[in-house]
Amino acid sequence: MIARIERRGSCAIHTFKAKATPNDEGERRFPPQYQESQPGKEYLMNPLPQFSNPNYKPSGKLNGKVALVTGGDSGIGRSVCHHFALEGATVAFTYVKGVEDVDANDTLKIINESRVEGSGDPIAIPTDLRYSKNCKDVVDQVVAKYGCIDVLVNNPAVQYYVYSYTLEEITEERLEKVFRTNIFSHFFMSRHALEHMKEGSAIINTTSILAYTGYPPSWLDYTSTKGAVVAFTRALALHLVDKKIRVNGVAPGPIWTPLQASVLNDKDIATFGSNVPMNRAGQPYEVAPTYVFLASEQTSSYYTGQVLHPNGN
Repeated sequence: MIARIERRGSCAIHTFKAKATPNDEGERRFPPQYQESQPGKEYLMNPLPQFSNPNYKPSGKLNGKVALVTGGDSGIGRSVCHHFALEGATVAFTYVKGVEDVDANDTLKIINESRVEGSGDPIAIPTDLRYSKNCKDVVDQVVAKYGCIDVLVNNPAVQYYVYSYTLEEITEERLEKVFRTNIFSHFFMSRHALEHMKEGSAIINTTSILAYTGYPPSWLDYTSTKGAVVAFTRALALHLVDKKIRVNGVAPGPIWTPLQASVLNDKDIATFGSNVPMNRAGQPYEVAPTYVFLASEQTSSYYTGQVLHPNGN
């Protein structure tokens, strides 16, 4: 069954219009909106991102697996949780307490409506993944409930503009926050989860098209972390190849998620997705099957150290 979460008179599954109301500079892709703080909140977005594709046909690719998705309450993470549940996995995910409570509760409902018979009850774990102790606590909770971790998805990220195009704007405090969230958490989660992973397990890291293009230059610190994720993915894959644990990455292009609503100015919101050949933003459900592919031994047993690119190019 396709999960439907009603919010403010809207439905989480709706018809997406890539080009919305026209403005003076051409056709507008998304209506004006801005969220004043990060992490962004999916339930406030207009239109709501699409986490589910009614035409998706699951085939039990993850039956019996336990999956932990960090930053799984919204955006790509939510869609990954939904698709993993459809494929038979027992799903745990993390979120930021207080800020993402509404989205986390919605995602729990989505997983419960999506999961198949025989999978365990999902859990949502509030935490701050910037610190090793918190990451260990998350892993300990998942292992205490399910006994192991078969799939780890490292997904959280924050992003800030560099308005002045100078390095002076990026303070030490901000740089540490971005790197701790976007790459330190990958190290910490992988380190602690690996104690409970076995042959055939998989780690999937979320990077970005920006790691390859460097464009736009207004996201210098974010782009730097995403480049680090690519290098981390390739090095960790070699580190674990003898243990037969696969490590791969996903580098999305412009995808309509809460990160965009909490970062972009109105001009960028209006044109979001127009800089790729497909001439539109992608939806989370167009990215999530990539994670299913990389998580499943049925489909990606000969993939490690690779990055897949759902980016509209």
